[in-house]
Amino acid sequence: MTRSLLAVAYRRPSVLESAADGRRLGLETSRGATPTGTADHPRFFAGFLTSPQAASAGLLAVADVAAARYYQRQLRASLDPVVTGNGDRLRLESFSGCGGVYARLDVLTAGLDGDEVGHGTTNVDVNNPLREALSRIGTDDPLHLRVGPDELAVTTLDGPVVEKKVPLPDRWLRGFAESQVIAAGFDLRAELPAAEAVRFLRALPKAGARGASGGPRWLVPSGRGLRPTSRAVPGAVCLPGPERLVALQRALRHATALRVYGPTVGAGSAATASAWELVLPGMRLTLTLSPDTSRGFSGEGGVLDALATDEAAEDAELVSVLLAWEPRIDITDLAAASGLTAERVRAALVRLGTSGRVGYDTAEAAYFHRELPYDSARVERHNPRLRSARELVAAGAVALDGTVGTVTAEDGHVHRVRDEAGVLSCTCLWWAKYRGGRGPCKHALAVRMVRRGAAAERGAGTGMATARVDRGAR
Repeated sequence: MTRSLLAVAYRRPSVLESAADGRRLGLETSRGATPTGTADHPRFFAGFLTSPQAASAGLLAVADVAAARYYQRQLRASLDPVVTGNGDRLRLESFSGCGGVYARLDVLTAGLDGDEVGHGTTNVDVNNPLREALSRIGTDDPLHLRVGPDELAVTTLDGPVVEKKVPLPDRWLRGFAESQVIAAGFDLRAELPAAEAVRFLRALPKAGARGASGGPRWLVPSGRGLRPTSRAVPGAVCLPGPERLVALQRALRHATALRVYGPTVGAGSAATASAWELVLPGMRLTLTLSPDTSRGFSGEGGVLDALATDEAAEDAELVSVLLAWEPRIDITDLAAASGLTAERVRAALVRLGTSGRVGYDTAEAAYFHRELPYDSARVERHNPRLRSARELVAAGAVALDGTVGTVTAEDGHVHRVRDEAGVLSCTCLWWAKYRGGRGPCKHALAVRMVRRGAAAERGAGTGMATARVDRGAR
């Protein structure tokens, strides 16, 4: 696993303090992206939280996931959450150290009472003393929130005084990309009222001694709740590793509903990812789970098709300059502004997701703009299947014959890739094991690259090349 050491610097530790008008929560920011460029310590919000206890519990839940490993629990992981200001809301996101759980707290307009919310993305310091203080927030305590340095800190402090150094694995970054691609295929499967949500979540099993729960569970809507089923059936949702929902317990007593999202499944379907959203007063807390406790999002392969085309790279470059930290990215508007089709805009957004520049909100079925504060461009470079597919293409190992592609692998083995209604299958062991459930194998990816390249050459040769948008106005 490729890792680098990430240094995250803050002017001072985040702290919860008492004041004459209640409690004051100061969340310190690190270096991040804003509409005016990179800023050392951007400021996104100052004002009151309308539901202090629920907001504190939600923030702690996101921090719990950032510090957790749900697989191989003996290893520790801790990365400060990411905060994004989207103009009308604040989003706090984290990813588990094992790469299998994505958490996000959306503090919406109704949850904020204060200044306008700024625009941008950075890390936010959540330290152990702050966690202990937040857990003691009382029911009657007004809570003033400041995200970013206060005015005094801006004018009097020079340089960072707090620095954290943490390992940043490539698979963690790839997980951010894959989880949003997978979530884009989810639909709402069930909505449980508060009482049923409490009953259901409190009845879930705890993790065993080795951190495993005995495999995924299948659930189907039944009345106002969910009932278990022995296998996948139409309308069912998968709960892979139920112990990974433990972070929701933090905010459970403030919940007004539990919404469950998942992909369409049929009889006998394999385990799938799913998203579990607690609806809180003025907020939403969402956990997205990978298909298995031992299986992180990084290997799902959902982004590979978008990464494999030069067209998507050029489209992503164009679409990126049109983004402005929107809380909801309107694909129709982007298509009109860019001159691209809606399909190409979606592919461009997937590609931008590989560098952390967009996320996906299941509750609103829409992408949103953010810029992860990491060197995420390496995700594409270090994706092993994508790298291997490009090497096969460069070596001339791919031959096309109608709907069949023949790939001669590095070891001399010949693999045949078939295209049936746009779905590729391969004779390699990867395909035999996963049947396309984790994205295309390197051979199918190489065939798709060559086929697209041949189609582009035919279009250019007949004067039917895709029209390019005039980018001079950028």
